[in-house]
Amino acid sequence: MTSHLVAAFLRLLTGVRAHWRGCGPDVRQRIYFANHSSNLDAPALWAALPPALRELTCPVAARDYWTAGRVRQHLAERVFKAVLIERKAPTARDNPIEDMLKAMGERRSLILFPEGGRFPGPDPVEFKAGLFHLAKKRPELELIPVLLDNLNRVLPKGELLPAPLIASATFGAPLRLETGEPRNDFLARARQAILDLRQN
Repeated sequence: MTSHLVAAFLRLLTGVRAHWRGCGPDVRQRIYFANHSSNLDAPALWAALPPALRELTCPVAARDYWTAGRVRQHLAERVFKAVLIERKAPTARDNPIEDMLKAMGERRSLILFPEGGRFPGPDPVEFKAGLFHLAKKRPELELIPVLLDNLNRVLPKGELLPAPLIASATFGAPLRLETGEPRNDFLARARQAILDLRQN
């Protein structure tokens, strides 16, 4: 199954619509970071991107979930071109930041969920440090906040069958790590950028 067909199916299933508020779609290398409440978040956000961006954008996803079965693994590796990482604490031999940087190279963008897992509430919980470390390693990249809305109702945590609804992906204004900005301040600012998209 081609990526175009999968993207079309996901848009039909979720009703996801992209709203570009603080930036426009652009093939420049970026990191899209979003709230996380459903297993459909990464595929739906990927599907909401225009085709030219979708071809250059890799979701970051949990290896244990996306390798549990041949269909999931095929989608993750062959269709989404996902960066599959371990959710356990990183080690020197298995550092997810290095995996992400390698996957990006000089052209590809990432879809990242800084909460580190799925949470049922409407607002993102406190971010883990991964986004900060990526921003330090690649300070020239735009970091694009994305508010995903209604996907937790399409496929809630613990459910196997989706319920079609109208979901949305709202893209906000780019931000970058400021020189000397402390980690916790940056992560709070990035989280607030997503929250602000709900209020606008």
